[in-house]
Amino acid sequence: MKKSIALILAILMLLAGCTSGGTKQPANVDNTTDNDTSLEVSDVVQEYSSAYSGEITTLNYLETANTNEFALAANMVDTLIDYDRYGVAQPALATEWSVSDDGLVWTFKLREGVKWMTHEGKEYAEVTAQDFVDAMRYVLDSGNESKTANIAYGVIKNGEKFYNGEITDFDQVGVKAVDKYTLEYTLEKPTPYFLSMLTYVCFFPANGQFLSEVGDRFGTDNVNFLYNGAYVMETFEPQTRRVLVANENYWDKENVFIKKINYVYNKEAATLAPELFLRGEIDYTDVPSTVIDEWMKDSEKKAMVRPNRTTFYTYFYAFNFDPKFPEEYNPDNWKVVVNNLNFRKSMFHALDRKAAMLTAEPYNPEKRLLNTLTPKNFVDLEGVDYTQLGKLADFSNNDSFDSKKALEYKEKALSELQGKATFPVKVLMPYNSGMTEWANRAQVIEQQLENLLGTDYIDVIIEPKPPTGFLKEVRRSGMYAFLECNWGPDYADPETYTDPFAPDGTYNWPHMAEGYKEANGKNTYENMVNAAKSEVVDIEKRYNLFVEAEAFFIDQSFVIPYAVGGGGYSASRLNPFESPYSPFGVSSERFKGQKIMAKPMNTEEFNQGLANWEKERAEALKAAKN
Repeated sequence: MKKSIALILAILMLLAGCTSGGTKQPANVDNTTDNDTSLEVSDVVQEYSSAYSGEITTLNYLETANTNEFALAANMVDTLIDYDRYGVAQPALATEWSVSDDGLVWTFKLREGVKWMTHEGKEYAEVTAQDFVDAMRYVLDSGNESKTANIAYGVIKNGEKFYNGEITDFDQVGVKAVDKYTLEYTLEKPTPYFLSMLTYVCFFPANGQFLSEVGDRFGTDNVNFLYNGAYVMETFEPQTRRVLVANENYWDKENVFIKKINYVYNKEAATLAPELFLRGEIDYTDVPSTVIDEWMKDSEKKAMVRPNRTTFYTYFYAFNFDPKFPEEYNPDNWKVVVNNLNFRKSMFHALDRKAAMLTAEPYNPEKRLLNTLTPKNFVDLEGVDYTQLGKLADFSNNDSFDSKKALEYKEKALSELQGKATFPVKVLMPYNSGMTEWANRAQVIEQQLENLLGTDYIDVIIEPKPPTGFLKEVRRSGMYAFLECNWGPDYADPETYTDPFAPDGTYNWPHMAEGYKEANGKNTYENMVNAAKSEVVDIEKRYNLFVEAEAFFIDQSFVIPYAVGGGGYSASRLNPFESPYSPFGVSSERFKGQKIMAKPMNTEEFNQGLANWEKERAEALKAAKN
């Protein structure tokens, strides 16, 4: 079923809360709920505190792809659009927008009078269209090593050519300040989901003059940073504390209720946070599976516990096809066995994901298990969920854990690898020591895999790593054989879940696997993904091409799908249904719109609040379409 580009774009804008002409029409929806605990805040000091154990490595939002880092930036820098608590697109730095009939040129009218502020609260400059041009120039300068550049150059006209040095004149790149308050993006091809990309960090603004002044110091601390968002980072003391205060010059300060945010460093935060919460020292804590029973049996503590919503982050176990770990773990041997499909399939079917999930969800582990890379309910095709299309439905509806198949593939692998590899295979599996549940899960997986497949076949070596710099030192450096990884969507399209596995990705380098290529030497998965990317008119065909690529990737056991994010339990003085909501980008990381409650929300209040929110969200989306 083919759809015209104009129709696709119109549908997207309707879903985002726009008219087909492109001007934003905010939904006329009552933002209260029947069980609105935020009403209990009149006498509460609006100051929020939390503890953390892993220090950030940069504040440079134009460079990072780390959630903890861009979550901070989301509260300090605004984007062109934002999302309300129902996921309806709202004006932010842009007050209105439109798209050309051919779907290639997007024009945004900027809000006038928004200021860039220093960490001392002094005005630096006005936010203008040129700030988005200068920021994109920074992102697309390959020397700056932006980890999100591929997101931008994947859609912006001539962006990839500039990044690769094929052209040097940035005026040829499809981003232009038409005038002081008019920004224009020209795309390589119609991109129906372009609007949904604009809350991701590579589309953030930055003042060009300030970038030139501070050079390489940009984002190294709170001083070498400019703010136009809801908060200013007043204090930045690594491995001690971070303090954000409300930006008194913020254009929408009436909707910033929490006036101060304290992040307190504690290397044992993962284990000590529940006690710190009970003592009133912090306002949020995860309640890990190791103590949830204790809390549930104590009436006072139980009244503070609520479930967490699941997210659209996807978790999976990745096989590393480019091992860089020390010789003591025999990387050469690992490279041989990981290139054997039957070895990977033996691991694929041997991993008992439910047993692993019990370390995080002891009461209902199935609610978080995921058999695909793209989560359920992310996108659909005329009412049919993406994960139920084509070959992907077989994976989505069946558990990968199968001990009989695991042992059958083990025997095949042993036969094929005889004389080529040494057994037992050392399987280096690091974990973040700052996360208690991850530490427990690593031990469960080690024992479970070795018990099923046998210690004559594999030797799973779990290795604790410090939380600060974990991604850089472990995953991005290839210092693992088998690793729990995650990925969050950057925009509203299945393509976003292919990004970690691109040849320029930093996850597990599957393009280096022997099984990745056909007999003619062409990269099978890469070609399948590229074919899907190139289809921008026929959405049914586009989605089905992505389905084929994802099904192939899973069938070849390049990764083992595991779970969706979120879930578990927490104690919090924030109302989760007040925060901005979006499956993609950074909106959900923002404190804007939230209030500190007099008491934590309990499970009954959460369940009622969730039911109300889901009903109101349906009404809000309907109103936006109309």
